[in-house]
Amino acid sequence: MDWTALSVSLRLAFGTCLLLIPFGLWLGRTLASRDFRGKAFCEALVALPLVMPPTVLGFYLMQSFGSDAPFGALWHRLFGDGLNFTFNGILVASLLANLPFAVQPIQRAFESVPGNLREAAWCSGLSPWQTLLRIELPLVWPGIVSAMALTFAHTLGEFGVILMVGGSIDGETRTLAIAIYDRVQAFDEQGAGIMSAMLLALSFMTIGVVYGLAGRRRWRHV
Repeated sequence: MDWTALSVSLRLAFGTCLLLIPFGLWLGRTLASRDFRGKAFCEALVALPLVMPPTVLGFYLMQSFGSDAPFGALWHRLFGDGLNFTFNGILVASLLANLPFAVQPIQRAFESVPGNLREAAWCSGLSPWQTLLRIELPLVWPGIVSAMALTFAHTLGEFGVILMVGGSIDGETRTLAIAIYDRVQAFDEQGAGIMSAMLLALSFMTIGVVYGLAGRRRWRHV
């Protein structure tokens, strides 16, 4: 069992959720509650990682993260290091690859909130922030939980994008999914099987626990 690779995977999954869910909450609510020019294009851009092959997305990100690319050069000037073949690089790549998993469940949850409910809250004297915190968030909680579960589980199993951007550097960019691939390439089927079982168990436990909590919360409100 490659515990170092497991540690990298967990750090990546927790970091992705911590940074992406708040952004997904803002963007999902914006897409659900507002109509603006270019909304369809924005929604298509969010969904693009779902249909784009991971290696293609990883290739374009790798090119964008290079020191001769505008984004890569800007990152280097701000932080003093590059993105390719670093943990920060695979974290940024993971944020982009998981965008639809964080945004779409939250958007659908906000779309299910009746508009007249917000208006009633405003007429009762609640500010927009109070309406969000006291009315909307409790109603869309299952969507937020779904976004967290999908983002965490997908990050644990992400392979193509991470391999293209980060390679397989021990303790830095080699996640458990990449370690499994390395073991298969070395004809170590037993080691690959053990790590595959660990990854399967972690993904199942993540989805089971988080959805279980969401179910208990819904039951309390019945």
